[in-house]
Amino acid sequence: MPDKFYITTTLPYVNAKPHIGFALEIVQADVIARWRRARGDEVFFNTGTDEHGLKIWRKAQELGMDTQAYADENAARFDDLKRALNLSYNAFIRTTEPRHVAAAQEFWQRCEQHGDIYKRNYKIKYCVGCELEKTESELTDGICPIHPNLELETIAEENYFFKFSKYQKKLLELYVKNSDFVLPKWRLKEIQNFVAGGLEDFSISRLKAKMPWGVPVPGDDEHVMYVWFDALINYISTLGWSVETQNFASLQKDKPSTFEKFWGTAKKPNALQIAGKDNLRQQAAMWQAMLLSAGLPSSKQILIHGFINSGGQKMSKSLGNVVDPFELVEKYGTDAVRYYLLAEISPFEDGDFTIEKFIVRYNADLANGLGNLVSRVATLLEKDAITLTLTLSPRERGLEERINKGMRAYQFNNALKILWDVLRAADETLSRQKPWEIKDLAGKKKILEPVAQDILNVAELLQPFLPDTAEKIIKQFSAKQIKKSEGLFPRI
Repeated sequence: MPDKFYITTTLPYVNAKPHIGFALEIVQADVIARWRRARGDEVFFNTGTDEHGLKIWRKAQELGMDTQAYADENAARFDDLKRALNLSYNAFIRTTEPRHVAAAQEFWQRCEQHGDIYKRNYKIKYCVGCELEKTESELTDGICPIHPNLELETIAEENYFFKFSKYQKKLLELYVKNSDFVLPKWRLKEIQNFVAGGLEDFSISRLKAKMPWGVPVPGDDEHVMYVWFDALINYISTLGWSVETQNFASLQKDKPSTFEKFWGTAKKPNALQIAGKDNLRQQAAMWQAMLLSAGLPSSKQILIHGFINSGGQKMSKSLGNVVDPFELVEKYGTDAVRYYLLAEISPFEDGDFTIEKFIVRYNADLANGLGNLVSRVATLLEKDAITLTLTLSPRERGLEERINKGMRAYQFNNALKILWDVLRAADETLSRQKPWEIKDLAGKKKILEPVAQDILNVAELLQPFLPDTAEKIIKQFSAKQIKKSEGLFPRI
C-alpha cells in the first residue's frame, strides 16, 4: 500500500516578483515530490502565495491599486513558475481565498478556546520587510540585517497575543523526541537554543483602522489577524481543514479526510516543509506551538536551506544583482536552471550565483557532458545501424539505491554527482576504446551497448531532477534503433 506524503514550500509574499531564492526552494520540493511519486507514494505537493500584511497593503496603496487586484496580479506570476520550472505541484493556495480565511478563523477560535489568546497593550520595533517584531539582540547597529535598507518602525497599540511562552517545554520535548525534526542538524540546535532561552508571547492581530488588509478576527471587527498567524495556517487550509473537518478528533477511521490522510496523525505525521533559514523560527517554533494549541499533529520534518548570493554579495535591487528565474529559463532552458540550482547550490548552506558560474557549469556538465555523450553514442549507433535492446539491469538497481540514499538525506547535489560520475566513466570508456576505429560491427556493439545502457539507466534516475531531458533520452534510447536527435544542450 503506497504511503501518503505531504510536502509544502513556504508561501512567498506577492509584493515582489519571483526570485532565484524561491526558485531554489520550489525546485527542491519538486524533486522530492517527483522522487516520492516514482517510489509509488501518493503525494500532495503544496505551494501558493501569502497575500496579507502591511507591506502588501502599502505597495498597493503606493501604486494606487485595489489591494485584492494587486494581489491577484502578482499571485499569477508565482503560479507561472509551474510552467517555467516544470513543477508538479497539485495545490496552489492563496491566503485571500475564502477557504483559507475560514480555516484561519476556526484555527483562531480553537486557540482561543484553549486559553491561548489574550489582549494587551504593547510597544515594539517592527521590520515591515520581515513582517516580524525585532529584539535588540536581532539587530545590527539598530538595523534588521535581512532588510538593512528598511527603517524599523515602532508599533504601539492594543493587540491580541498568542501564549507562545506556554509551549516552551512541549516544543523542546518535540525536538528531543524527533532528532531529525529540523535538517540540517545545526538548524535544529539553533531552534533548540532559541526556545530554551525563553519564549515571548507574540502579537497576532493589528488594528483594522491602521492596517485593514488581513483576515478579520472572529468576534472583533476592530482587528485583523497578524500576517504570520494567518499565513502559516495555509499548510492545512490547502487540505480542506475546517471546511472538510470540523472536528479532527471525531474522524472515522474508515473515512479519513484529505487533511488526516496527508497531514497525518500525532502517531504518524506526514508533513514535510521546506523553508529558508530566515523562516526557521516561524516554521519550527511558532507554527508548531500553534498546532499544539489547536490540538493538531505537528509537522513531521522541516528542511532549512540557505540563501543564494551573487558573487558573494546579498542580492538586492539597489546592487542590481537580483536574478529573475523567468529570464534565466527563457535564455538557457528549464532543465539547465534546475540543474544549476540542484547541483551547484548546497541543499543546506548558502550558495552563490553568477552568470559566469552558471555558464561554466552548463558547458562542462550539460553541453560537453551529458549532451555530448548522448549525441556521440546515438550518432555511432545510427551510422552503422546497430540495434540494441536495452533494459534496466542489476547495475542500475545498485545505482538506484545509491541515489535513494542521497535523496533520503535530501542531498540533491550528491545524488547528481553520482549520476554524472557514471556519465564521465562512460565517456572515458569511449575515449579509451575508440569504437569509431573498429571495423567489426559486433566488436563495436560490444563497446557501445553497455555505454548506451548506462545512459538509459542515468536517464531513468534523472527524471525527478531534469524531467524533460530525462524523458527525451528515455524515448531515444528505448528504441531498438537509436538515432541521433537534436542536441540537448547547445554549448554557450
